[in-house]
Order: sequence, then C-alpha cells, then structure tokens
Amino acid sequence: MTKFIFITGGVVSSLGKGIATSSIAALLQAQGYKLRIKKLDPYLNIDPGTMSPFQHGEVFVTDDGAETDLDLGHYERFTGISAKKSDSITSGKIYSKLLLKERRGDYLGGTVQVIPHVTNLIKEFILDESKLVDFVLCEIGGTVGDIEGLPYFEAIRQLGYELGKENTIYIHLTLVPYLKHASELKTKPTQHSVKELRSIGIQPDIILCRSEKKIPEHERKKIGLFCNIKEENVIQSQDLDSIYKMPLAYHHEGIDRQILKIVNLPYNDNADLSIWKDIDKNNKLIEGKVNIAVVGKYHSFKDSYKSLIEAFKHAEMYHKCKVELIWIAAENINDNNVSEKLNNVDGIVVPGGFGKRGIEEKISAIKFARINKIPFFGICLGMQLATIEFARNVLNISDANSTEFDLKCTNIFDLMQNQIKDNNLENKSSKAKIGGTLRLGNYKCTLEKNTKIQNIYKSLQIEERHRHRYEFNVNFISEFINSDLEFSGMSSDGKYIETMELKSHPWFIGVQYHPEYKSRPFSPHPLFISFIDSAKNKLNSSLTS
Repeated sequence: MTKFIFITGGVVSSLGKGIATSSIAALLQAQGYKLRIKKLDPYLNIDPGTMSPFQHGEVFVTDDGAETDLDLGHYERFTGISAKKSDSITSGKIYSKLLLKERRGDYLGGTVQVIPHVTNLIKEFILDESKLVDFVLCEIGGTVGDIEGLPYFEAIRQLGYELGKENTIYIHLTLVPYLKHASELKTKPTQHSVKELRSIGIQPDIILCRSEKKIPEHERKKIGLFCNIKEENVIQSQDLDSIYKMPLAYHHEGIDRQILKIVNLPYNDNADLSIWKDIDKNNKLIEGKVNIAVVGKYHSFKDSYKSLIEAFKHAEMYHKCKVELIWIAAENINDNNVSEKLNNVDGIVVPGGFGKRGIEEKISAIKFARINKIPFFGICLGMQLATIEFARNVLNISDANSTEFDLKCTNIFDLMQNQIKDNNLENKSSKAKIGGTLRLGNYKCTLEKNTKIQNIYKSLQIEERHRHRYEFNVNFISEFINSDLEFSGMSSDGKYIETMELKSHPWFIGVQYHPEYKSRPFSPHPLFISFIDSAKNKLNSSLTS
C-alpha cells in the first residue's frame, strides 16, 4: 500500500520545507522507491499566477501549464520528476470546487461545513493518483497555528487515522535558534511548535531541527523527551552553503533509514547516492569566476528569480567556475551610466517579467550588450526587448514597442487575435480576466538548421515551458529579413516566433520561453552551459588583450 509522508513547519516560515521535502524524496528515490510530491498551500488565491513576486517569489510553471509555488521547482530539480497540475492545490481551488458543488446541489441541501466537506476535498486531492507510487510526500504550506492552515492539518490528521499508523508519517520542521549573547541553542520554540501540533491531534514521528549550529546530543535528547519521540528521530538540519548538499546531510543523519523503519519497508545500505556525491565533489572543485549582470526589477526578493539562480548554479557546477550574479535594478540604468554599470561584466541577462516599469532601462542595457559584443541572454521579456531594441536602433523603427507598454506604438509585440478571442477579451487593452490568460506550459519548437541555438541544443526539435502573454507580430517579420537579426526558432505550428539571435555577435540569444524551469543539478540546461562558456571566453580574451 502507498505510504504518505506529511511535512509541516513551525515557529517561523521560510525554514526550508521545500528543500527538506525534495531531499527526502531524493533519498527515497535512491532507495529504489517510486514517489510523487504534492504541495498544499492554504492561501485563498486560485494559484500564484497573479500574485506579486515580492510577496510569493517566483511562479513555477509545469509541463501541463500549471502556475504553481516555487517549491515545485525544487521537487523537480532534486528528483527529475516533472510536476503536474494535480500536484498543487490552494484553498482558493478547494473553495471554488466546494462552492461549485454546492450550487449544483451535490450536497443535497445539507449544511456545507469545513468538516467534513472542505477536509474531504483536501483528502481527495492527497489520495488522487496515489496508487501508482510507493510514497506520496505532501508539503503543507505555512506554519502550524496559522488559521488558514487548520483545515489542512485536520485533513492529514484524519488520513493518519483512516490509513493507519503503518502507512503515514508526520515530519515536522522547526527552528532551533542560536542566541549569540548567551552562546546557547534554544529548544523551547521547537517544544511549543510540537505542542501546538499535538493539540490538534498530530504527533510527529520525526522532527527536523533547523539550526545554524550543530545540535549537541544532550539537546536532541531533550527535544525527544519533551516532544515524545525517539532521540534517533530528532534529525539535525544545519545550515549549509549549498542546498544540493542536503540529501547527503540528511542521509548521514539517517532520515531515510528511520522513515523506512517506521513504515516497515526494506532499507538498502548500498543505495546509489553517486549523483549527490558528484555534485558535492564538483562544488569543491570550483575555481575562477565570471560576473553575470542580471538586469531586472524584482531584486529585493531573490526568490522572484529562483529557477534562474539555480540554473546558473547548475552551469557553475558543470564548468567548475564560480558564476557571480551581479544584481542590477533596471531603474538604476540609463544611457548615461550604462557603461559604468555594465562595463566590467562578462555577460548580461534580462529575465522575464511583466509591466512597464524599467522597460526603457532594460533596453539601454541590451543595446550596450549588442554594441560591445558582451554575451547577452534574453529570457521571455528579455527576448522581446532585444527584438524591440534592434528594431529601434538598427532598423530605425523609432516607436517600435509592445502594446503591453504602449497601445499607440508600432506593435512589434502584440496580443494575437486568437488570444483576444480565446480569452473573451473585448480588445487588446481589456483588463478583464487577467488570471489564466497566458500561454503556459510545454510547447514544441522547430529550430533553424545551423543557427547558434540549434548548434547549442544539437537538435532541430525542442520542447520548452512558456509563461507569457504577448507574441512577436509576424506582420513585421519582413522588416527583419536580410538583417543581422535572425528568428532561429518557430512554434511547431508556424504561428509564433520562439527564438532570435544576432549572426555577427559572439553570443546574443533571446528565447520566448523559460529554459530555467528545466535545468537540473545533474543535467544543466544547454543554453546556460553555452552562455557561461561564452562569458568565460570573453573574460579570458579581456585578460589576454
């Protein structure tokens, strides 16, 4: 029978439940078990798609087009298993489904309540498609005690009762703070967090203790005694300099052995952890450094670019060369200071984003990269702005722009008529139904033979994940024929431009999709590998000149 692992958090948020869940999943994979990971978020939004990156961080997109919490990106990067729409739920989705059922009369006129109706829908989500795997790992967002999370804790409590102790495990991640002035680790926050969890009927089987210091044995015994669990199930989760060291760290702590012991499944002493050992080894071999400028507008909250950051870390390990990301707020750049801001970088990235703020400043950075032959990587919005910059400054279409920013411009990028029709918008300026109107998920792309990007992928057919609303207006494609800019990739149906590049530039590539979503530590994305290789070449040439 399928085993269910419920991962909860306490004391404070952002302790790393997503990394802990992903690391545990990786260890169970190494033991030969099939698994699935699900995220349950208590907030009332339908999905994170329309939420500000400053509040929620990056929106991660799955192959089948779900806009999800960034933790699903961690799940994919640690396990290599592509997440699906059915792996993510929010209270917004739960209550939407509940109210639809009530309006249809599915509850036969009865009183609709949190228990059993909301909790039943949560349990349905957890149990859905679970028979195909050995383990289902469920991460509950937020912390114990949050009022909006109570239905989720009640639902997993009920599942523990219904499925039986031998089929359910509760893992609780808490903070064990170190008080510098007292030179002591404090276990009281953990004790209170577990007390809160037990008050709603859940006794944790394993406690993960997040701390910046090593937790002495006597403190572990204390936690075990006061929280009513065995000392060997008090697992240290000490701060590390790389999240990719966590699987090995948890393995050395014995969490995989303890999990399998609790559910009476065999443990393999010779599990293959070579992938994680190789990653750890490559981290230790890193030498040299390239400086990559990231010109965006969400820099005050780095989680807004989580997949991008991780994709560069994967390329860093591949090249064994430090990739130093230089975060530059777009608003701080203009034509007068762009040289000062960007002159000493080895590559420039303009990532995805929405809205008018910082657009002209990003275009200044792109122009600088083009003229000065600095490796440039435009992702989604970055690709659009690179095309607009070329149209303005090379093709002399002075008012070239996107209708996202200027409805009266020469619309190099625009909403297509089928988008307006499919989303029931009155016109391209309509603000109705913003949520769910993007081109989302995995789409096929055909690359032009012998182009830079085709040589990087070493394939004519690729599939990448998208998250954007505006497309290149193919009515202007003739303007670019015989120019230095080449549209090197098209959607498989021939309707949309997917990639662009400059023929005479060492490395100037823009892509409409988000390649960072598919990068893995054990399989870095080829575009990031190639971009960093070009940045290294620029650095070496500048050192020898």
